[in-house]
Amino acid sequence: MRVTSGKPRRGHAGATAVVAALVTLAVPGCTAASEGPRGAGEASAAAPAATGSAPTAPPPSPTPSYALSSAPRTIPAVREHTPARGPGWKPAAGARVVVPPGNAAALTDEGKLLAGELRMGFAETADPRPGDVELALGAENSGPPESYTLTVRDNRVRVTGPDEAGVFYGTRTLKQAVKSGGSAPEGTVRDAPAKPQRGLNLDIARKNFTVGWIEDELRRMADLKLNQLGLHFSDDQAFRIQSDTHPEIVSTPHLSKADVRQINALAARLHITVVPELDSPGHLGAVLRAYPALQLRDVQGRAVKGAVDISNPASAKLVDELLREYLPLVPGAFWHLGADEYQALVYRDPQASFPQLARAARQKYGPSARIQDLAEGWLNDRADVVRPAGKVPKAWNDGFFTGGVVQAAKDIQVEYWTGKENGARPPLEYLREGRKLVNLNDEYLYYVLGQPNQFTYPTGKRIYEQWTPLVLRGTTPVPAQYAAQVLGARLAVWCDLAGAQTQAQVAEGIRLPLAALAQKVWDARPPQPAWTEFKALADRLQPPV
Repeated sequence: MRVTSGKPRRGHAGATAVVAALVTLAVPGCTAASEGPRGAGEASAAAPAATGSAPTAPPPSPTPSYALSSAPRTIPAVREHTPARGPGWKPAAGARVVVPPGNAAALTDEGKLLAGELRMGFAETADPRPGDVELALGAENSGPPESYTLTVRDNRVRVTGPDEAGVFYGTRTLKQAVKSGGSAPEGTVRDAPAKPQRGLNLDIARKNFTVGWIEDELRRMADLKLNQLGLHFSDDQAFRIQSDTHPEIVSTPHLSKADVRQINALAARLHITVVPELDSPGHLGAVLRAYPALQLRDVQGRAVKGAVDISNPASAKLVDELLREYLPLVPGAFWHLGADEYQALVYRDPQASFPQLARAARQKYGPSARIQDLAEGWLNDRADVVRPAGKVPKAWNDGFFTGGVVQAAKDIQVEYWTGKENGARPPLEYLREGRKLVNLNDEYLYYVLGQPNQFTYPTGKRIYEQWTPLVLRGTTPVPAQYAAQVLGARLAVWCDLAGAQTQAQVAEGIRLPLAALAQKVWDARPPQPAWTEFKALADRLQPPV
């Protein structure tokens, strides 16, 4: 909470001025305010008392009287708004978006984007004029990452933040305020996200999505202040990114490397990080069609769908060659290693069913090692490949095992999606180990095409009213003491039955769930507007596809 002191009210001649303190906090969609001070245009001291010979001052000219402003209507809602009296701001002829010369290298992209959206001019100058919007970087560490301050005063707007992302999010608030209400309200917004990871996970392996569709989603995500796009590009059905080292595994259609660079370039301008996922040692059916000798087979010689034989050194060599090829292609800070649903571990007796894996585990990790240790070692070895490129490794929660001689490295972030798999552990076990989790709860955040296996399409209403980032499994939240370890959440689109929906139907189907998720990861407090009001605002800001 922030306390804002008002200017002194005008008193009687010779009276002492009284300072009115105003405390305002913008609960999502609602501004709490009390009667406060006048605007800056009103005199703040009494006129001098008249004397016998002094001329009498002319009466002041009439001035407009404005009610205290309300918080701008945005998704996600701003977390704090200090109201003021005044007409607010809206784009006018001749107005510009300006950045000071010292910030031009950092903020020109943000400035030109906003100028185009609001149909304004753009200039690099340290001298903003009335009607202008000024974007500027504040001092380093002047606020938390991605935070910003937006001030509307005297027919000017000023947006500042400690980093480029924060300033960019301030421009999203301004854009939405103008779109939702016609103008940006007078006063000051101070805003920052509750969670550092907020976004969408997209299965492009099972269903081909065009570059244009992905770019449209990136733009919608950016307006919602979402900052992460996961791309699951390899699975049993297809392998969807061009490979120069192993072109034989690539499916048609697929994204070229030029396509991936184009997607990354737009994402970077919108402050969205692309998180690629090359899933292994399961979900590799498309790769195995070209390399059948690497297929995992049980003791009866039966092929195990999608699984490579992790006792064969050639399996690791192939996957590592692909990882090293793609690491420079996607410059973001994260790499998803998958590690889920390795089918050898769902057999009733894995050691007896896969003697070659059991033997390899003992040879590598000692006489008490089991197949789960070999799988955990596989995950650690792949993490060792991506770390030198500056990547933070991620893996699905059912790729982490307990009770073995090998444990997953502590820096691998847990992407928690289910508690339904064999051997899956509740989220509290990971949190008590000190691990950091990202929420992809399949009860609320899984959009599975065709709704197989008892999945149902998530709704924005259910996410908005029932889910929070602490609800990692099922419908029950973990204790609030672990909130700092829950880094955020993504809505996940999985294309199990790829033909069940068109690209346009997917875009519309995830529109409101994404808006609801954006609200809940930006502000940890319960949202105040009813769902019907939130939906109406979402429809205005991002109309149905």
